[in-house]
This record gives sequence, C-alpha cells and structure tokens, in this order.
Amino acid sequence: MSIILDFENATSHTTPDAQAFEQWVIAALGERYQHAELSIRIVDEEEMTALNNQFRGQDKPTNVLSFPAELPEGLDIPLLGDIAICASVVESEASEQQKKLISHYAHMTVHGSLHLVGYDHIEDQDAATMEALEITILNQFGIENPYERDQ
Repeated sequence: MSIILDFENATSHTTPDAQAFEQWVIAALGERYQHAELSIRIVDEEEMTALNNQFRGQDKPTNVLSFPAELPEGLDIPLLGDIAICASVVESEASEQQKKLISHYAHMTVHGSLHLVGYDHIEDQDAATMEALEITILNQFGIENPYERDQ
C-alpha cells in the first residue's frame, strides 16, 4: 500500500507525529486503496470555525472536517482529499469524555478518512455502519469503542 500523506500541524499544540496519523489512515482505508494521497492539517479554533462556517454554515469550531477531492471526470489520480482536525476541540473532548488524547486523535483521523471514501452518518443506518467500522479499525490499535460514554 502506498499512502502519501501531507501532514501539517498549523498550531502550537503538541500532537501525535505524522507517522501515527499515517498508520491510522492506512488502517481506515484498508485494502481497498492500494495508492492514495491526502492531507491532514491540524488547525486552531479560528481556522476551524471559518471552515465550518464556510462549508457547513455553522459559526463554531468542530472536531474534524473532511473535504473529499472533487476530480474532473476522466482524471484518474489517487487523490482522496483533505482533513482538518481542530487541536483544541479534540483536546477538550478527550478531557470531557475521559479518553486518552492519542486515542481521540486516532478516532478523528479514522472518522475523517472514512468520510473521504464515501462513508457518512446522516441516516441512522449509515451511522451504524460507519460507527461499527470505526470501532473495528480503532480496536486494531487497542482503542476501545469511542462511542461508549462510560470510558
């Protein structure tokens, strides 16, 4: 499998290293994607709020946003898209939910990666499918079900 990950931490927050993010992406993509390119940018609340407002009409930061590549028809390149993760939101959520910070970063990366390849959670059935896949992927790293609230 060949994954090209453009990773950037555009904040002063300490995050896992690019190699950890790459491992989580590879696990999320599984064997379906032999070659893939994507970017992950760790952003601050201001940048995430601007992105969330522009693309979702919500004037507040969120934990992760995914932007699947919109390639012209006939262009066959392995570009999947971009993921933005808000460091301060991930840190706050991990603390509030009593989760390890690295586990929450892993979850947000897997979640964002699955969005890039077409999964969503708008409908209950789709949410159940996506959540089950996330749980399975995260379990490969020894991370417990992120949807259990009593962790």
